[in-house]
Amino acid sequence: MTEKIGIVGAGIVGLAVARELATTRGAEVTVLEKESRVAAHQTGHNSGVVHAGIYYPPGSLKARLCREGVALLKDYCAANELPYDEVGKLVIASTGAERPRLHALAERARANGVPGIAELDALALREIEPHAVGVGAIHSPHTAICDFAAVARRLALDVVEMGGSVRLSHPVRAIRERSAGVQVLAGRRRFTFDRLVVCGGLGTDAVARMAGRPGDVRIVPFRGEFYALRGAAKDLVRGLIYPVPDPRYPFLGVHLTRQTDGGVLVGPNAVLALAYEGYGWRNIRNFRQILGWPGTIRLARRHWRTGLKEIRGSLIKSAFLKGAQRYVPELTAADLTRARSGVRAQAVARDGGMVDDFVVDVHDNVVLVRNAPSPAATSSLAIARHIAGIVPALVR
Repeated sequence: MTEKIGIVGAGIVGLAVARELATTRGAEVTVLEKESRVAAHQTGHNSGVVHAGIYYPPGSLKARLCREGVALLKDYCAANELPYDEVGKLVIASTGAERPRLHALAERARANGVPGIAELDALALREIEPHAVGVGAIHSPHTAICDFAAVARRLALDVVEMGGSVRLSHPVRAIRERSAGVQVLAGRRRFTFDRLVVCGGLGTDAVARMAGRPGDVRIVPFRGEFYALRGAAKDLVRGLIYPVPDPRYPFLGVHLTRQTDGGVLVGPNAVLALAYEGYGWRNIRNFRQILGWPGTIRLARRHWRTGLKEIRGSLIKSAFLKGAQRYVPELTAADLTRARSGVRAQAVARDGGMVDDFVVDVHDNVVLVRNAPSPAATSSLAIARHIAGIVPALVR
């Protein structure tokens, strides 16, 4: 009999998992998505950067799957005529005090097998980005940009062409695990699967509770807000300009990011959201669940100064501009216009620690992706292979 596997979530990870299971296991896959379109949340709201693997601890799941994922994604985009452009990235040290961290980052990138990494002085970095300034930089020439939402849409077509289905507007309402499989109530329909893989992103906690597997971490959402460069200011940035990351907050710092459509995004910041889909300040619908997790309060107590700085950047345009001018001083307030925002699903432990690596748990017939922040989109095809290898085999 054909194995029946359900996947919760039609973001890029869930769709990649569905495609991989249909391809390698010959499974009949059904993707359940509460929204009316695929890639509705994290996949469709990110910066579009295909990360090369510079930042992640060597040997971590992130480091390995990012490097594998880049190669798979590049080939997939080429095969399906999807945008993929190796615009390159500069990670710039703006002060001498950042030089040691910059060098350590270059060594980490080399340890992860990132190709073409070069350490540049102040003059050489301007050959790459003529309008950028800094005391030094590392250059990753193969860091790319793509349209992850377009990739997700193509993956959904693949799933259907392989005989699977993508059920939009089918929110999961209940899960009941049986010895012989899993029953799922989604929308108005009841499905029976041999296995269930949850790639719920921002909705992970709710689905995990339905499955009776709340776990030891919870998703805490952080909103990232962007500005876009307008007019001739877009010509001030050729590729990607990033700051040297603070090891305490590796996802913070204003970036300048070229897009596949020719635009340039500036940002993001990272503000604690009070709704899992909190794309704006007014949405606080989940504040009780978010603040009710002890880890959220402990995280806030530990990092409140940084949190206030990020809020200031959210509310005051000049603060956001100052972060961008640190690397491209020619920018003015008139060059920046408000753009989209996204929400990052960050797993936080009870003690307030942010979970850094990808985390996938297997519970009998249910597999839960607990933590898949950036570079999950980059790594999606490799994550799918990893998950397909740990979904329990069906014994008849």
